[in-house]
Amino acid sequence: MSSHRRLVKHFSRKSGPRKALIRGLMNSLVEHGRIKTTVTKAKEVRRHIERVVTLGKKGDLNSLRLIIARLASQDNAVSLVKTIAPRFKDRDGGYTRVLKIGRRPGDSAEMAFLEFVDYDFKTAVKAAPTAKAGKATKATKEDKASAKEQLKMTSKIKKAKSVDAAKSKKVVRKMKTKSRAAMHARA
Repeated sequence: MSSHRRLVKHFSRKSGPRKALIRGLMNSLVEHGRIKTTVTKAKEVRRHIERVVTLGKKGDLNSLRLIIARLASQDNAVSLVKTIAPRFKDRDGGYTRVLKIGRRPGDSAEMAFLEFVDYDFKTAVKAAPTAKAGKATKATKEDKASAKEQLKMTSKIKKAKSVDAAKSKKVVRKMKTKSRAAMHARA
């Protein structure tokens, strides 16, 4: 099938599952402010989320109902209208960006982060451990110490994952080199 003049990416899905995929990615983006997905999915979701944020900037009841219909989540629609849309009141468009981050080791798909342009990674990392800990009325010294330990553990886990990812990349690279060499030897 030719890709010329095609307006919609189909992602090898029928219309129902494709809409569910886009809707799920949009909800994740509204909840977290940043998602990791393939570049083509990120570009397709960006199209839809930009329209929803523009609707949210209006802030009237009709816009809210349209956003609920697009997201299928009343909580996410309300948070988009109350928190996300006001951040972009002076901006005419371009609320999101796609940051390419390389290829996935398993299938070599090109991956990217889709995030709102005002997304701050440092504050999101600091807010994540406190959100997991739950709502505390008073922060004691023990709570602060446990939060520091959690931060240390998460950083150790991230380092271990990056080392594992680097090792798996080397393994994949070696396998590809061997298979290429075998193909050239046959030819």
